[in-house]
Amino acid sequence: MRRPLIFVLAAALLILALLASLALGASDIHPGRVARLLFAPDDGTDSLVIHTLRLPRTVVAALAGAGLGVSGLLLQGVTRNPLADPGILGVEAGGALAILVMVVFFPGAPAGLFVPAAFLGGALAAALAYGVARRVGVTPLRLALAGVAVASLAGAVTRGLQLLFEERARGALFALSGSVAGRTWEQVAQVAPWLGLGLGLSLLLTPRVNVLALGEDVARSLGARTERDSALVTVLGVLLAAASVSVVGPVGFVGLIVPHAARALMGPDHRLSLPLAALLGAAFLTLADVVARLIDRPAETPVGILAAAAGAPFFVLLARRIGRR
Repeated sequence: MRRPLIFVLAAALLILALLASLALGASDIHPGRVARLLFAPDDGTDSLVIHTLRLPRTVVAALAGAGLGVSGLLLQGVTRNPLADPGILGVEAGGALAILVMVVFFPGAPAGLFVPAAFLGGALAAALAYGVARRVGVTPLRLALAGVAVASLAGAVTRGLQLLFEERARGALFALSGSVAGRTWEQVAQVAPWLGLGLGLSLLLTPRVNVLALGEDVARSLGARTERDSALVTVLGVLLAAASVSVVGPVGFVGLIVPHAARALMGPDHRLSLPLAALLGAAFLTLADVVARLIDRPAETPVGILAAAAGAPFFVLLARRIGRR
């Protein structure tokens, strides 16, 4: 399949996912009417539902999905670890814990500080996971296991804070639920600049990721400043994951499944696989949210549960494949 056709199909999938997200829910709206109201809103109930409830939710899901997909691709490229994922490395759990700390202990902090706080929490969690794995020798499986342990520790601390400060912690439930339900234009404005900047810079750094993916010795022989470039790519990967977590909570395995799919379709060149990962990640999380609405409507299933159901078997198969090498 030609590469331009793959991009066209991925873009078409994303458009269909966005349209389904706007049309389907507790009450269905005909796709043709959705298209009309999207560009020519009126005073009716359908228009209110689309523009006030579903459109910001859809934008958040697409942005967060793109951020998580590209984050996983960057982290896998810089670590040369096919198991690297913002959730598995503890970035998502660390970011969620940082947001909870902000809500509980700094309730008056502006919403604009949530993304930097999540970034700091995610970076510390990833550094701790790498430090634990490094003590016994870094391998893909050991790094993944260390990340799972750190994520479990952060999750335990998160649950402990929720129990100890139940009243205060309620303000952070939206960031810990692994869901995009109830998201508003305020959350869109909160994360769009961070995710937009991160995705743009990631695209500019794809040639460096290609070099880093060849291995440290080869990269140095090609004149790359490996420590600086690795730090830049890692920071961007953590930033994208943290910004996504700050608005949808920890949604695992998106950053694992999507990068593998993008590389399978586009090959190892990150200049091609990264924009495809953004499209596929946005479509994946948007479609997962649509399914989450329809499983038990009018009640909603957290999208994080569906992502885990799809990603956990994929992770086990991938780990077994790597363990046999």
